[in-house]
Amino acid sequence: MATVQEKAMCVLWFFEAKSVITTQRRFRTTYKKDPPSDNSIRRWLTQFQETGSVLHRKGAARPSTSQENVDRIQETFTRSPRKSTRQAAVQLHMPHTTIWNVLHNRLHLNAYKMQIVQALHPNDKQRRFEFAEQILTRIEDDENYLRKWFFSDESTFHVSGKVNKHNCRIWGSENPHDYRELERDSPKVNVCCTLSHTEVIGPFFFAETTINSF
Repeated sequence: MATVQEKAMCVLWFFEAKSVITTQRRFRTTYKKDPPSDNSIRRWLTQFQETGSVLHRKGAARPSTSQENVDRIQETFTRSPRKSTRQAAVQLHMPHTTIWNVLHNRLHLNAYKMQIVQALHPNDKQRRFEFAEQILTRIEDDENYLRKWFFSDESTFHVSGKVNKHNCRIWGSENPHDYRELERDSPKVNVCCTLSHTEVIGPFFFAETTINSF
């Protein structure tokens, strides 16, 4: 049987990874024994969300959040839908689990990610159309043309105030499809890697604002 500490760590790991399998792996690595079952971890998670504790309390009544506090939470996220639940917990002097539980189960809100898109300029559509026509023509002339291609991608680390979309959530009953445009030449560091049909090339680190070749 799992101890209270082990149950608490399972809940914490699940909140971090959003994965039962990852939680079970970390349990096995940390405690050197077989991990709890999928159902046990989810049961502890539900108990923690409902009561704020993983302690077994026989016959304990389910705590109720007053309508006044529900209204305060709703007002806070209506005014600032991008606010994190932890910020709201500090400002409203409520447990973080209470904020999270009210948003999901009482107000039926979901957390949506902001989309990061490249800022487009007036001539970009025409340039893309011309590029597509050129590629189609080359493929028709040489059936092995695509075998000569190298596909690359990059991860960008901005030194300016770019939003990290993995940490930014917008609370609402519907997806607002919010996005933010970013200029390509803002200060940043690029990490680039290339893939061909035979090998992986990289990674390479660049301090330049743009990468044309490497």
